[in-house]
Amino acid sequence: MSALDGLEVRRTTTAQQLADGLSERIMAGAFGPGDRLRESAIAAELGVARNTIREAVRILELTGLVRYEVNRGAVVIAPTPENVEALYTARERLETAAAARTPSPAQLDAITRAFDDLVDAAQTGDLPAIVDRDLAFHQAIVAVLDSTRLDDFFAAMTKELRFYLTVLTKSEAPDEVVADHRRILDAFLAGDRDRAVAEIRAHIDTSVQQLKQVLAERR
Repeated sequence: MSALDGLEVRRTTTAQQLADGLSERIMAGAFGPGDRLRESAIAAELGVARNTIREAVRILELTGLVRYEVNRGAVVIAPTPENVEALYTARERLETAAAARTPSPAQLDAITRAFDDLVDAAQTGDLPAIVDRDLAFHQAIVAVLDSTRLDDFFAAMTKELRFYLTVLTKSEAPDEVVADHRRILDAFLAGDRDRAVAEIRAHIDTSVQQLKQVLAERR
């Protein structure tokens, strides 16, 4: 089975649309860290001009999902421990700041509904759905900060986070993912801000250590 199965390209497809499709494949793990994006092979398989493929790949390079390497061409990024640390530090500061506040009833309901959606996804075992619901849960937490700018900032981070979460979720059982998030939700429901902060910090710190271990094993 090809990593490109199911990716339909119409004659009117733009480089951006193609980049979005390839991005989804990368996020879903169809292309792993270090894999090459062979422009000629992709062009032939999808029936798209090679120049369009090249432009799409350059768009992906700007998003940080791929980079060009000498004698190899476009390669899916292999995340470094430093990249993981920097991204997750920013994430932790946002989410712990949110957890230190008291959510409104509507915000608490949004967090609870996001958790319920995560549980539903975990029961299906659908990896992309689990990652989507995981990110939605944390987006709901960030919303407690009552800042559309910070909401947008976190949403922008999710492109990279989705990539890392896909790598991480492959090594975790769905029930473990649910249990981690249930502890966070329980702290919010109990109105225990200190515990909510501690649970989020522990969750993110554990994720960082697991990601570093996965990356080390791939070297």
